[in-house]
Amino acid sequence: MDFPVLAFSVFSTIAILGSLLVIFKKNPVSSAFALVLVFFAFAGLYALLGAHLVAALQILVYAGAIMVLFVFVIMLLNQDEPVHDLEATGVIYRVVAVLSATALGAVLVRAVLSGKSLVPVGSLTDEKIASLGGNMKAISEQLFTDRIFHFELTSFLLLGAIVATVTLAKRKGRGEEGGV
Repeated sequence: MDFPVLAFSVFSTIAILGSLLVIFKKNPVSSAFALVLVFFAFAGLYALLGAHLVAALQILVYAGAIMVLFVFVIMLLNQDEPVHDLEATGVIYRVVAVLSATALGAVLVRAVLSGKSLVPVGSLTDEKIASLGGNMKAISEQLFTDRIFHFELTSFLLLGAIVATVTLAKRKGRGEEGGV
């Protein structure tokens, strides 16, 4: 077995097991740290694909900044209530979850067996990326020209999430102290 196949197997196994930990951990902070493990496994997979910039951004942005934000929100909204596990939820929720997971699994199996890519092929070929000066130049040119609206929309969504979280946390804090 050659190294890329072995490395892919290791990183994908870590990502799958980490994803299961994210789902089944009862403590939200433990789930967040399991998600960091998944982000590092994805970075390894991106590095295997030759997308070293995306791998570095995966670690810096997601495993770093976004996870700090997640842990901050978890700590900020900690309500000292018991964590609801799968046994405490209703039968309807479990049935919907099983049906959704089965449908998603069927779609994934069909996509893998058909051998066709569901993602449209972009205009950037290996030769065009090399002529632009590498991956970083190609990605930044696409991001800040053709995809600038999507980039800014993501910024506003994250800002809105932060403002909403702080607002909810302050409202809860005031209610406990007998204020407004």
